[in-house]
Amino acid sequence: MAFVDEINLFIKAGNGGTGVVRWRMEKGKDKGGPSGGNGGRGGDVYAKTVRDLAILNRYKQVKKFEAENGQTGMNSSMYGRQGKDLILEFPIGSVITNLSTGKKFNLINDEEEVLILKGGHGGLGNEHFKASTNVRPKESTPGKEGEGADFYIELELVADVGLVGLPNAGKTSLLNALTRANAKVGSYQFTTLEPNLGDMFGYILADIPGLIEGASEGKGLGHKFLRHIKRTHTILHCISLENEDILSVYNTIRKELKDSGEELAQKREIIVLTKTDVISLEDLKKKKKILEKNPSTSLRTGKNILSVSILDDNSIKKFQDELIKILREV
Repeated sequence: MAFVDEINLFIKAGNGGTGVVRWRMEKGKDKGGPSGGNGGRGGDVYAKTVRDLAILNRYKQVKKFEAENGQTGMNSSMYGRQGKDLILEFPIGSVITNLSTGKKFNLINDEEEVLILKGGHGGLGNEHFKASTNVRPKESTPGKEGEGADFYIELELVADVGLVGLPNAGKTSLLNALTRANAKVGSYQFTTLEPNLGDMFGYILADIPGLIEGASEGKGLGHKFLRHIKRTHTILHCISLENEDILSVYNTIRKELKDSGEELAQKREIIVLTKTDVISLEDLKKKKKILEKNPSTSLRTGKNILSVSILDDNSIKKFQDELIKILREV
């Protein structure tokens, strides 16, 4: 099933019930006093956050949702029943935009319920209009229309660590090794067409699809996935040691992050040199020194430059221990 991270929906709160004209039954009289009740209020609409990133899939086929209308007023001065509220579930990290008003709702807290549309007030029954100058009112009013609008929902992932890097940097393989996520792996660009998530001892890791030079301008997978890095606490910048000029590769990704906004550029960063099995230990040390001597690199990472080979279980274990230690300090 395809991962859905953006969708348009029409959502409407319930209409208020209509007020009614009714009369009390009194012995010996055709009509007693007014007793028409007010209509019930229409149901409100709430957005609720859940920890299910696939939940937007359920809205692919049905894209119109309405809360229940309020019930019509009743005899004996009884109000109509209020319409049931509608609660729509969205993944944590969703941004819900009311396209009519431009108002945005950011769902960042687990199990949070946010009111996004208000139901209409119920209409007034004829008893409401009774007065000394109007003892037998025949007026009533209809219920008010509930709020409704088209909404644009987009998901911005919330994760402890976001793995970024050029295509084929080994991000997905590393995620699988650390979390058993079983994400798709391939030897061609853009194997990952949507973010993959995994749990590493309580830390949520997100494999962000490969960036290329010009991604901030929409090239490659462009803005679609850059937004998923916004809410990650720490960036794990993966660089394959298959690249001869690792500093150039590093600077390419850094430029895309900076061009996408200072918020991304200022995030805590850990560099990981992947595929250590393709070079000698001596060459690995040389490449690490190249990054360590780069002033901007050491400033952002605090010299947190790690290395790993997914083909070596001991290497994975050592890397995992080092990464968890850094995350705990953060």
